[in-house]
Amino acid sequence: MQAPSVGGVMLPRGNGETVRLSRGASLTDFAEKINANPASLVAVMMNLGEMVTATQSVSDETLQLLGDEMNYTVQIVSPEEEDRELLESFDLEWGEDEGGEEYLVARPPVVTVMGHVDHGKTRLLDAIRKTNVIAGEAGGITQHIGAYQVTTEVNEQDRPITFIDTPGHEAFTAMRARGAKSTDIAILVVAANDGVMPQTVEALNHAKAADVPIVVAVNKIDVEGADPTKVRGQLTEYGLIAEEYGGDTMFVDISAKQGLNIDKLLEAVVLTADATLDLRANPEQDAQGIAIESHLDRGRGAVATILVQRGTLRVGDTMVVGDAYGRVRAMLDDKGNNIEEATPSTPVLVLGLTNVPGAGDNFLVVDEDRTARQIAEKRAARERNAAFAKRVRRVSLEDLDKVLKAGQIQELNLIIKGDASGSVEALESSLLQLDVGEEVDIRVLHRGVGAVTESDIDLAMGSDAIVIGFNVRAAGRAAQMAEREGVDVRYYSVIYQAIEEIEAALKGLLKPEYEEVELGTAEIREVFRSSKLGNIAGVLIRSGEVKRNTKARLIRDGKVIAENLTIEGLRRFKDDVTEIREGFEGGINLGNFNDIKVDDVIATYEMREKPRA
Repeated sequence: MQAPSVGGVMLPRGNGETVRLSRGASLTDFAEKINANPASLVAVMMNLGEMVTATQSVSDETLQLLGDEMNYTVQIVSPEEEDRELLESFDLEWGEDEGGEEYLVARPPVVTVMGHVDHGKTRLLDAIRKTNVIAGEAGGITQHIGAYQVTTEVNEQDRPITFIDTPGHEAFTAMRARGAKSTDIAILVVAANDGVMPQTVEALNHAKAADVPIVVAVNKIDVEGADPTKVRGQLTEYGLIAEEYGGDTMFVDISAKQGLNIDKLLEAVVLTADATLDLRANPEQDAQGIAIESHLDRGRGAVATILVQRGTLRVGDTMVVGDAYGRVRAMLDDKGNNIEEATPSTPVLVLGLTNVPGAGDNFLVVDEDRTARQIAEKRAARERNAAFAKRVRRVSLEDLDKVLKAGQIQELNLIIKGDASGSVEALESSLLQLDVGEEVDIRVLHRGVGAVTESDIDLAMGSDAIVIGFNVRAAGRAAQMAEREGVDVRYYSVIYQAIEEIEAALKGLLKPEYEEVELGTAEIREVFRSSKLGNIAGVLIRSGEVKRNTKARLIRDGKVIAENLTIEGLRRFKDDVTEIREGFEGGINLGNFNDIKVDDVIATYEMREKPRA
């Protein structure tokens, strides 16, 4: 067959050869692979009915279409494979211990706690590390991943164990699956009064897929109706047979609330690790591992919780984590103490990165800052190209149904901003898995950590996207810009609410009855202590007016610290007042809530009825 001709120029026609291209490649990239002129490929695409520029990132389907037309087999390289090839080009390799057996030494087991929501996973971790995580969680749900190390005594030896705390709801499947892959042993928490539930099975499947041993913690044995024997029987159906029944799975009856048998559970973890796993790593090589969680801190910049899997990480090392890099400025352990080095299976908080890496990104130490920067920049460019390839065509959730019916849109574009990368990733994963038929697709154009910025609003304007803020608010002039330009910005503090609203909108079911109206904002200038009333905020009203008995939220560094607060007391000098207007000073009492600091912002609002469309 004759080679295709465009404008009299003969194009090289393939014989079915395979052309390897990365996700989000351009026609120029394709042309380089087959030694053709990019302009001629643009002409071919025009003949196929698609207007594409030579340097524009295009979708996988477009590359496949062009390949078929030119008789080439287009192979889209997976991000993992591309990353491996990138590291190989720098003579680096991730995921292997260097040296022979003589270099390997024992390391602590890394444990993930899994199970059904409300079966007591967070309370179990509380009991283990004697702290309270639940108090800070929205709706009592674990929203972020953390990592902690504890020590238990087994056979008169102190044995350290590292815990990775993964969220427990099915919406966080992606995070939990990653938690299983980075772990050695899974603790499956099952409530003795509830027994095996759907998410128990889901967690069990994740652990089995990751091929990790399981220790079962039968919790709530102190609750009325508790039946630990029933739990053992139910789990037998899923291949977990207790040792007392002749199997090889250790079951431990515990009460996280009462602190019963926690030491026996830790001992079971150590014994299971000793019996079934060869937990060794080379502590002498350059450190490698995985990012567990990351966020932006006002005073420290980008902060990442990482788990060292092999090698030893030291202060001053140059590391690259996903598309972030930097020299380790300081390391803190899970108790907040500064440490100089971290050995295998040690979780640490790292300071000194250029930006916030993604949860689950791998990290490795390299010799030079320049090498780290080049790897990070190439990874960032790859991610950016892949994101550009996904972009298509501003719309609000309320009128989405009308726009769909008019045939004006085939997909809903989203921009997701959150307070931590793990939550952002979980929200994105959950939204992309929504099953709403073939009428509409969901595309996440951008995701990031931190407040909603003007650049996010710019992107939303250009691509008709809806902005979702998870536990963050709009920073600076972004809120006014969004209102002026008609960009729909949605704020959420519980992940399921966001998922339900987007799903309802996609199905044309969203009929809002109330809307939130901001009344005023107050900047805290001073904090006064009162033995009778608790902490009182001395404030300057920045905008609008603040009224007594209205709802409020506390914002610190662009992040929402507390929701559903009430303005219980309002004073001007020594007088109780019902409202204070913009530009005036006063005192605000938030009732029992006392975690207030200078420079915090109190934003007041009320819910007003909104007429249905």
